[in-house]
Amino acid sequence: MSQGKYALDPGARVMLSDLGLRPASVLRRAGLRADLLAGGPVWLSQEEFFALWTSIEEEAGDPNLPLRIEDVFSAEIFAPSIFAALMSPNLNLAARRIATYKRLIGPMRLLVDITSNTTTIGYRWPNGERPPLVVALSELMFWIELARRGTRRRVEPVQVVCPELPDDLEAYRDYAGVDLQAGSVQSVVFSAGDGAAPFVTANEMVWEAFEPELRRRLADLEQDAAAVEQVRAVLLELLPVGRSSMGDIASELAMSTRTLHRRLAAEGTTFQRVLDRTREDLARHYLADPDISAADISFLLGYEETSSFYRAFHNWTGDTPEQVRTATLAVR
Repeated sequence: MSQGKYALDPGARVMLSDLGLRPASVLRRAGLRADLLAGGPVWLSQEEFFALWTSIEEEAGDPNLPLRIEDVFSAEIFAPSIFAALMSPNLNLAARRIATYKRLIGPMRLLVDITSNTTTIGYRWPNGERPPLVVALSELMFWIELARRGTRRRVEPVQVVCPELPDDLEAYRDYAGVDLQAGSVQSVVFSAGDGAAPFVTANEMVWEAFEPELRRRLADLEQDAAAVEQVRAVLLELLPVGRSSMGDIASELAMSTRTLHRRLAAEGTTFQRVLDRTREDLARHYLADPDISAADISFLLGYEETSSFYRAFHNWTGDTPEQVRTATLAVR
């Protein structure tokens, strides 16, 4: 398995067929080989993953494609991790299970926050990138459909937030039951009652049958992934909450700081270098958005003081954040 790859299950062919699309045409438009879906699971890079979804959207020619995808929701379409999650006792546990194995099927991390009042499922994408709108909307609508299929009732979320809004907001409001809101963090929020509502589809025996294989796949992915990539992935999740120490990262990766230091050294780098590079890449990404202030960027990168961010940024680039922002916006 190649690092930075994500599984595309054969069920994708079923989905394309149910949507009335020709797999060969979709793959050709995406720049992928025509027989990609002919055999077992294949692995796509993030670029290929996004290109495939963009191609599906263009071939369909339907701005409400994510809603059509939910209409053809079936066990044959989705990966084993998602099918098994439908067998969970409720949405809360399904979300936690999918969050654990989501890395197998897409370049994103799920952040599940369950409180006494709400269940929030948020997305974090590599390097702060935004996915194609069709991907973002399909992911958000998926959770609503999963809750409805599991409980066999019309569950309506409390809130749906997407970085970019679709043109036909009314269609999405009719489906979701709430207005979609624009926001920097892609997320869907359910009431505590809906999060804990029993799934009539629950079947723990099915989950127990699927879980060993999912664990094996995840172990293979983590073993093959470079230490640098593992550290960057965890940093993207922890930096906004102010956690960026080597101990924090090692703990999330279930290894000692000594082991992490040794693995990074074997790849010719150090934790501090990876941390600095990750922060610099994210800073440049955020600076391309004129609506994000330097103070906000400082917070998102895990700095307690904006002045610390300014000093660090100058050390990395030799410029101030304002100079880089001005240059970036000038070439747009």
